[in-house]
Amino acid sequence: MPKTTLPIEIKISTVVAISTILHSADPEAIDSALEQMTGGVSDFFEDEFAVIDVAAIAPEAPGLDWAALVSLLKKYRLNAVAVRGASPPMVEAIRAQGLALDDGSSGVRAGGHAAPPPAPAAPESAPPAAPAVPAPAPTPAPEAVAASAPAPAVVPMIIDTPVRAGQRIYARGTDLIVTAVVNNGAELIADGSIHVYAPLNGRALAGASGNPDARIFALSMQPELVSIAGVYRTFDEGFPSDLSRQPTQIRLVGDRIDIQSLAPAPRA
Repeated sequence: MPKTTLPIEIKISTVVAISTILHSADPEAIDSALEQMTGGVSDFFEDEFAVIDVAAIAPEAPGLDWAALVSLLKKYRLNAVAVRGASPPMVEAIRAQGLALDDGSSGVRAGGHAAPPPAPAAPESAPPAAPAVPAPAPTPAPEAVAASAPAPAVVPMIIDTPVRAGQRIYARGTDLIVTAVVNNGAELIADGSIHVYAPLNGRALAGASGNPDARIFALSMQPELVSIAGVYRTFDEGFPSDLSRQPTQIRLVGDRIDIQSLAPAPRA
C-alpha cells in the first residue's frame, strides 16, 4: 500500500527572535531611537522576528496602541510575534493583534496562551502512627565519602565548513566555533561567545540570550555588524582601518562595543 501522507505535520522548531525591550510607550521616542540605532540602514534587521518586552512599562501603559507599535516595528523590518511581560489589562488587545503571550519560559502556545503550570498534587492522608520502638544505635560514618558526579561540561558548537551568504547558524546555550570563512551576508548567533579561526565578513551576534560577558574573536575581522547582548554596531563606512583584517576581539564595556587588537606587539 502507498504510504499515507498527512496534509500537515507539527514538529518542534527553534526560532531566533530579537527582544525589543520598551522603556517608553511614546511612538515618536521609539521611532527616533530605532532610527538612531539602525543609522537609517533599511535592511539593518532583515525581517527578524521580534518579541516585545513591556515589563518595564506595563503598569503605566495598559492602553498601549499595539497596532501602531507593530506597524512601527514593521517599518524597521522587525516582525512582532509575541509580547513578554504584559499585564492582565493588556492581554485582550495583544491577542486582537494576533500576537502570542510569552512568559519567558518557552511556554508559548498558538493563540497566545502560555502553557499552564502543573496542577499541585493532592495531599496524601497521613498513615497511622507506628508503635514506638527503640532507636537503633548510630553506625559510624564511613571515612571516605564518594564525591558527587561533576556536571557535564557544555560543549561548544563547531562549524568546519564555510558559512555562505544567507546562512544563519545559532549556538543555543553555548559558544560557537567556526574554523572556515564567514562570508558577507552570513549570520552567526550564539548565547555564549563566538570564535572564528578564519576571516569574519558577515554578521556576528554573541550573548544572544543577554550575556554581557560574551565576546567575539576572529583571526581576520571585517564584519558587517556585531552585537553583544543586544548592543549593536554596524560598519557601513568600513571596519576601523587599523584593526581591519587582523586578529581582533569585540566585547561590551558598559553599553559600548569595544574593539581590541589581538595581534602581537611588534618587537623593538
